[in-house]
Amino acid sequence: MTKPDLGRYGVFGGAVTPAQAREIEALGYGAVWVGGSPPAELDWVEPILDETTTLQVATGIVNIWTAEAGAVAESFHRIESAHPGRFLLGIGVGHPEAHQQYRKPLDALTEYLDRLDEYGVPRDRRVVAALGPKVLKLSAERAAGAHPYLTTPEHTAMAREVIGAEAFLAPEHKVVLTTDAEKARAVGRRVLDVYLNLANYVNNWKRLGFSDVDVAKPGSDALVDAVVAYGTVDAIAARLRQHLDAGADHVPVQVLTGPDKLVAALTDLAGALGLR
Repeated sequence: MTKPDLGRYGVFGGAVTPAQAREIEALGYGAVWVGGSPPAELDWVEPILDETTTLQVATGIVNIWTAEAGAVAESFHRIESAHPGRFLLGIGVGHPEAHQQYRKPLDALTEYLDRLDEYGVPRDRRVVAALGPKVLKLSAERAAGAHPYLTTPEHTAMAREVIGAEAFLAPEHKVVLTTDAEKARAVGRRVLDVYLNLANYVNNWKRLGFSDVDVAKPGSDALVDAVVAYGTVDAIAARLRQHLDAGADHVPVQVLTGPDKLVAALTDLAGALGLR
């Protein structure tokens, strides 16, 4: 199986306009990852790919409870036909707190991947949102690899050990472009607030050694500093490179700023990341 090649760094966030995508591509980022739980039609993907030439688009993630596998597969094939090799399908189970029908994640993911197999979605063009060892292992066995979210370089090292050298690994990391630690932590805590209610993230942080005090609202400084990089652009770039050093193939960078300031922030960061 061919491992996806999205370059060293991508951009993670909400909706990206085609115009922003052109600028992101010109800066040297290899992919845009669109978060949330997009509907199965994925009709926002082609306008981005139409306006770019090498940039890839990935979902982070399509929620298996809200997007039926057959419809997602149909969208995948439509996109693949128009833009071969430029779309990566990220899928995941979401959160038990948000879905009444939620059941054992491993079973549900396995069944969904079975359906994608039936509909001809290639293993090397799909990744699985994975945190714990069991789902990480599944991501390597049934997909190109894993897309962990809200983790640390220490988790990346553990994930690489679980999935092996051949699987794709793309951990997301958040950044705030400021040297003011208190300002950065305040921004980070606003974003982390909802995740501190979600068992899968809390349990993963505990596996990484964080205490009950660390993961209690509003989150300790140690937790915030671990999952939100800040400081000079060189300091932020050094933190992101730790994921690559720990075994990541690609790091989707989530800049915690408004959409109107996104490209400017990515421009500031690109040089330190070695993209320009």
